Amino acid sequence: MSDRGKSGPWAGLFAILALVIFDTNSYSQGVPAPAVTVKPVVSRSVTDTGTFIGRVVPIDKVEVVARVPGFVEQRNFTEGQIVKKGDLLFRIEQDTYKAAVDQQAANLAKAKANEVNANLQLERNQALIKSQAVPQSTVDQLAAAEQSAKADILQAQALLEQAQINLAYTEIRAPIDGKIGIAKFTIGNLVQPSSGPIATIVSQDPIYVTFQPSEADVLAYKRWLARTDRKNPHLTIHIKMPDGTIYPHPGLTNFLDVQVQPDTDTVTVRAQLPNSEGLLIPGGVVGVVVERGTPVESLLVPQSAVLLDQAGHYVLVVGDAKKVEQRRVTTGAEQGRDIVVTQGLKAGELVIVEGVQKVRPGQVVSTNVAAGN
Repeated sequence: MSDRGKSGPWAGLFAILALVIFDTNSYSQGVPAPAVTVKPVVSRSVTDTGTFIGRVVPIDKVEVVARVPGFVEQRNFTEGQIVKKGDLLFRIEQDTYKAAVDQQAANLAKAKANEVNANLQLERNQALIKSQAVPQSTVDQLAAAEQSAKADILQAQALLEQAQINLAYTEIRAPIDGKIGIAKFTIGNLVQPSSGPIATIVSQDPIYVTFQPSEADVLAYKRWLARTDRKNPHLTIHIKMPDGTIYPHPGLTNFLDVQVQPDTDTVTVRAQLPNSEGLLIPGGVVGVVVERGTPVESLLVPQSAVLLDQAGHYVLVVGDAKKVEQRRVTTGAEQGRDIVVTQGLKAGELVIVEGVQKVRPGQVVSTNVAAGN
């Protein structure tokens, strides 16, 4: 072809062909295949699960209040610490209440002395009436006075006990084990029953998680339960923390609400879990994975291997010839960092988990098998 043709409208095409030839020559001259990380498809026993949004709820929650009025004299805890049942939290000034106890104790002693005198008077006059030295009416009055003196003792005893109770109320103690929150009143403040909560204690271990499956979910589970010989109606649950990790301790459901929520058509279910590390914080939102049914052998791949386009889910498989193949798959439930694949793969096939962005179907690659299958 003449130089004129090379410099005319064909110039752009010649440039493209030159680049393609150069690129082909480069690969033929030993340019290394792109490296990818793969993992084999594994077969594992998997239990069917349902996923819900749950709320962490303390088993016990107590709002601590003052039961008698007075000025706060001591605060014996650090906000946020764990307290035990019976621990002293606050002390209200006690002088007034100790004085009331002493006064009622004196009143009781006086009432007992009056009762002794009334009894002696009655005994003397009962002896004199035999000789008709005193009229019967006098003896009757003294007998009534003795009974009145005994009643005064009972009344004084009750007032003393009430004074002692009020004195005991000046020491505000923890009614449950748990973590105590912010103190609403500091030393020197006047507190009284109308002051409201002066601190709040919530239990930590064990702890509840509640979640709301739909009415249809509950009916499906009850029908499944009726078809099996399972005697325990409670289900095992696993918690997915807000950072995506799985809580290490499973829980067990222990309560199904007796009615459906009319605004959401859901039923509240409650489960109990251990919480010795304090990872579950009351009021927090968590994922709830409920085991339902019996374990079934299933194929699993890492979630990082599953890609999505307009046609659906697919994975990139590396065959025996180290060539990349696009494989359409049908996915099932998530299992931690893995996902169940119900169609499209076989156990042992290698799927790409790292490096998918730099390869394409039909391309030859070099592989590195990821650890921790």
